[in-house]
Amino acid sequence: MDNREEVREFLISRRARITPERAGLPTGSKRRVPGLRRSEVAALADVSVEYYAKLERGNLAGASPQVLEAVARALQLDDAERAHLLHLAQAADGSDTLARPRRRGKPWTAHPSLQWTLDAVTAGPAFVRNGRMDLLAANQLARAFYADAYASGPQPNLARFQFLDPVSHRFYPDWDLAADIAVAILRTEAGRDPHDKDLHDLVGELSTRSDEFRTRWGAHNVRHHGTGTKRFHHPVVGELTLAYEGLQMAAAPGLVLTIYTAEPGSPSEEGLRLLASWAATQESAATDPSLPAG
Repeated sequence: MDNREEVREFLISRRARITPERAGLPTGSKRRVPGLRRSEVAALADVSVEYYAKLERGNLAGASPQVLEAVARALQLDDAERAHLLHLAQAADGSDTLARPRRRGKPWTAHPSLQWTLDAVTAGPAFVRNGRMDLLAANQLARAFYADAYASGPQPNLARFQFLDPVSHRFYPDWDLAADIAVAILRTEAGRDPHDKDLHDLVGELSTRSDEFRTRWGAHNVRHHGTGTKRFHHPVVGELTLAYEGLQMAAAPGLVLTIYTAEPGSPSEEGLRLLASWAATQESAATDPSLPAG
C-alpha cells in the first residue's frame, strides 16, 4: 500500500508547528506561514533542498537512518514521532514486511493461559487490545468497567465508543484529552502497519461519522501510550482516578496488555472494590436466572 500521502502530510504538519524562534533561526518579515520553510529544514538536517523536497513529497524509500535521524532532529520530533517516521520509511521501502502482524484466517483469541493471567488480576481492570483499539480479552472487572463499550456488540472497540457513543462524554470527564489519545494511538498503528485493511475501514467509518475524529486525524499526532493517570465516571460507582500501565506483548507483536489500578486507600480503590462486587453479582445473575441482578 502506497503511504506517500501519509508521509507527506506527516512531514508537512511537523514542519508547520516549528517556529523559526524555536529552531533558533531569524524570523524575517515576509513569512506567509508560521512554520519553517523547506529550505530551513533542509539546512538544519544538512541535506539539499531538492532532497528534502523529495522526502516531503512522500518518497521516503531508500532514505538512510542517518538522514531520517537528521530530519527528526530538524523537526524536533519526540520519541513517538521518531518511531512513526521510521515505520513510515520501512513501509515505503518494504522493509517492514517481516515486522507486520501475520494475518490469520480467523479472529485472534486469547490463549487459555493469557485469560488465566487476566483473571488472576482481581484488584483492577486488565485487558488486551490491538492497535485498532479492539478489546480482545479482559478480566471480569474490565468487562464491568467498559460495560457500555461491551454493550455495543461482540467486538467492542474503544475508538468507536469514544467518538460514536454519546455515553463516552460522561464516561471520560476529560473527553477531549481521551479523544486526542485515542486518535494518536490509531495514527501510530497506521504508521506501524499501513497494510491493515480493518484499520483503514475503521478510520474511514469514524472520519465519515465524527467531525471530532476527522479534525484530530488530520493533525497527524502520534504518541507512546505506556503509563499515566486517567479520570473516569463509571455509571455504577461514579468518579474514579486510575493509574495505568500498558505492556507490549512479546508473544503477540502489536497487542498491548493494560492494567488499571487505584492508589491504595483512595476513594477510587473503594470504587473498584464496589465495581468488582457489582460485576460478580451481574455475572452470577447472568448464569443463574433465579438470582436478582444488582
